[in-house]
Formats: sequence, C-alpha cells, structure tokens
Amino acid sequence: MSTSPAAKPALRPIPLPVTAVTCLEDRAHIERTTTLHLAAGVQRLLLGPVSALAVDRSLHAELTGGRNGDRDGDGDGDGDGASVLDVHLVRAWTPRGPQPPGDEDSPLRRHTYALEEEERALAQRRDRLRTRLDLLGKLTADLLREIGEGAGFGEAEPQRWETELDRVDAERGTYERELFDLDARLRAVAAELADVRRALTEAEEEPPELTAHVELTVRAPAAGPAELRLSHLTPCALWRPAYRATLDGDRLTLQTDAMVWQRTGEDWSGVRLTLSTARSSLATAPPRLVEDRLTLRDRSATERRSVDIELREEAISGLGPSTVTGVPSVDDGGEVRVLHAPAPASVPGDGRAHRVPLTTGTGAAHSEYVCAPELSPLVTQVVRFTNPSGHALLAGPVELVRGSGFAGRGTLDFTAPGASAELAFGSSDSHRVLRETDESRATAGLTQRTVITRTVRLHLSRFSGPGESDDRVLTLRERIPVSEVADVEVRLRKEACSPAPDTLDAEGVARWDVALPPGGRRTVTLVYELSASGKVRGL
Repeated sequence: MSTSPAAKPALRPIPLPVTAVTCLEDRAHIERTTTLHLAAGVQRLLLGPVSALAVDRSLHAELTGGRNGDRDGDGDGDGDGASVLDVHLVRAWTPRGPQPPGDEDSPLRRHTYALEEEERALAQRRDRLRTRLDLLGKLTADLLREIGEGAGFGEAEPQRWETELDRVDAERGTYERELFDLDARLRAVAAELADVRRALTEAEEEPPELTAHVELTVRAPAAGPAELRLSHLTPCALWRPAYRATLDGDRLTLQTDAMVWQRTGEDWSGVRLTLSTARSSLATAPPRLVEDRLTLRDRSATERRSVDIELREEAISGLGPSTVTGVPSVDDGGEVRVLHAPAPASVPGDGRAHRVPLTTGTGAAHSEYVCAPELSPLVTQVVRFTNPSGHALLAGPVELVRGSGFAGRGTLDFTAPGASAELAFGSSDSHRVLRETDESRATAGLTQRTVITRTVRLHLSRFSGPGESDDRVLTLRERIPVSEVADVEVRLRKEACSPAPDTLDAEGVARWDVALPPGGRRTVTLVYELSASGKVRGL
C-alpha cells in the first residue's frame, strides 16, 4: 500500500548552515555541513531551510566521517558505512513572518508598523497603570483596617491617618486620569489602525515567501553519528576585485580586497570564502568559420597619379588618472585565478557590496611627475612598482591614499606576479604647463614638394612653498606624426629644438626629463617637418 504525499508524517527540519562558499564571477558554489544522528535502516530526513534559488541539478550530498560515514569516501554507498539514496529540494510558499518594514516597503506599510508599535507600547503602559491602581486599592484597604483597629484599641492618630489617606487618594486620582487619557488614545489608535489595515489589505497583497528544504534519504547499517556535506550552485551572487594603494615616501602598500554581493535569500556568517574567476556559464564551443573574400583590381590613372593620405589618431598609452564609471568585469589574463580569504567572512544577503580583505603587500616604488601637454596641462604623479602581493592582480578599481590622505580613485590593469605596474596619484598643483603651437607651409617650385614645419613650445613653471630647495624632475611627453607611406617623410629638426629630446621612440613620442628648481621656469621647444611629394593629397 503506497502512502500519498499528504499522508507523510511531518518531519522536523535539521539546521543545515553554510560553512564554505566559492564565489564565481556570476554565481556561488555553496557548501553546507552538519552532523546527523542516524538510526539503523532506511530513513528520510528534512534539512534546512536553504536558499530557494539553489540549482536542483547541482545538488550533491555525501556522508563522511563517523562510524556511519561512507568509508571509501566517494559518496556512492559502496562502502560499509551509511549511504545517500536520494537527495532533492522541496519548495513551498509560506507566509512571511513579522518583521520591521525596510526601505523598499511602502509608506502605508511603514505607517501600519508604527501604529502597531504605538498600540503595543500603550497597552503595556495601561497594564502598568492598572497594576499600580490595584496596589493603591490594597494600600487604602490596609489603611482603613489600621484605622479601625487603632480606634478600637484607643490608639488614635488622626493626623497621620489623614495624611496617608490624602496621599493615596491623590496618587489614585493622578493614575485614574492618566489611565482615562491612555484608554482614549488607545481607542483612537485602534480605530486608526483598523482603517489603515483595511486600506493596506485593499491596496497591497503581501506575497508569500518561497522557502526550500533538502529532503534526504539515507541508509545506515547501524545507529550512530555521521557527517553530512552538501553542496550546490546558487545564482544572485558575484564578486569583483578592489584595491587600496597607500604611498609612503618610496614605499607602496597595496591591499587586495574582494567586493562581494549576494542576494540568495540567506546570510553567509563566518564562512570559508574562496574567490574564483572561473566562468562556468560560458560554453566551450569553437568559433564559427566564415568566408572572407579578397579581390584584386588595377588602379586607375587618377589613382596612379595621386596618393590620398589620412591622419588618424591611435591611443598608445594612458597618462593621468582614469575615470572609473563602475566596477569592471573580472580580467584574469585568460587563466582561472583562485583567491582565499585569510579569515572567516560574513556577507549578509542584502544585495549590497561588502568588502572582504584578502592580502596586503608592501614594496619599493618609484615616483615621477609626468605631463602630456597635448592631452592635458596637468602634471600627474605616476608611481611605478613591482607587484608585491605574491599573486596576480586582477583588473579593478583602486583607492589612492598618500601622506595627505585620500587622493582619488584609479584603475589597475591585470598584473602578473612579480610584474611591474603603475598608478597615477593625481595632479600636482605646484606645476603649470602652457602649450603653444605654430605651423608654416612652403612649396618647392620645381618638385612641387610641400614642406610643413611645426613648432611646439612648452612653458614650464614651478610654484614652491617655504623650505623647498631640491630640484624636481618633470617628464614631458610630446608626439610627432609617424608616416606609413614612402611619399611622406617626417623629420625631427634637432638643431632647432631647445633642448633636443632625450628619447624619441618608434611611435613618435618625444621625451624630456627637465629639472626645475623651486620657483623656476623653463621653455622647451620642439620642431619637426612633414615633407610630401606633389602627388600627395590630404595634408
């Protein structure tokens, strides 16, 4: 005879706390452990509650340790210990329990909660007043009995009796008036609360809460304890790296943290937290191959007589602080990275960002003041350092702190262990750079060759405070065009530059290291030529 689901005996849920969490890029792997006291034979247990968002197909349970544990450790029950026969999730809609309203609740619900709290406080105050009036009534009866007994024995104290009776009557009158006012206010609150509840019932319908429990069927050869380890995947959880860089002279301290968000329906309290960049949601499928047709044609006579060129901009480096518009996605350099929290972590399930410290490293740092006047007239303090954390630094936002306090925010690119990185610690107000440009164009008569001469002047100045006496080296970067066609030549006129650039790389970036004394000024001049043949168009 089979038993219908409605006829199953009610089971008392066994708590199943979260003990370890592996937070992935867009989900979390939850691990729960508890000790079960099993009886001999096959039995069905109810554990939880657990998050209703748990993924059913990822649910895995095994019994380990203890006298009833699966001795071979594979969880399949082929050993001599207890084995798991079945495990699945059971979900149900239950009414929400009484709880204070949150920020997302409506003003009507918050007003209802305030009236309920006031009604509860008034009822408690009314009970205390009634208790005091009962005590005063007993005290009056005792005084009257004392008066009768004293008059019978001839021990009359009329003055004391009158004083005591007046004091008791005055207190009773005060408490009775207060009780009358309290009852009136309590009736008014009850009437208003009834109206508000009626309006709340008509305007809002509080949905039930979806709860989940784990139903476990096990078989034990003998009674005794066993350790249960249950794991599953849960969405609505993610993490991103975040950093705090503190500059102290020529030393940089880099603190690596994890910003963790989760709204799984339960809190993580004192769990072993692991952060991983694994992307289990990405499918491993090869890219699709598409046709790419290339065709050849002969140039026309017009195209053979002329060369069309176009100036284009290419970003080759970034200088100055970067604007952080949000937390970037996890950039792990194409390899899965795993980080562990050194201490148990607690992350409430409120959907807000919670900072979890991971590692802290200190190393030497080299500072320089850099300016690219074509991009910005600001002089930025750029700090270069070697990754001191011992692990790869994932791309993420950085809070910048130096001697004067918080200096701003920046971004850190992916940095391998032991590799060099740089951070911009904001602009320096003691420097000013003014950029001026001049251009002249000339054409040779016979060859019709066009020569464009451009002159860039950079005026540097330094404002120093009292007590400053050392020179400060300012690194300037200015670019010149780079030609990709043979008909256009770019030449740096070093004899006209003042001074000549210290370096000029293949990307056309000229660099000067200029030493400025306190209150000093200096002008740097850059001159270069663009020479093009007569058939070149577009300059």
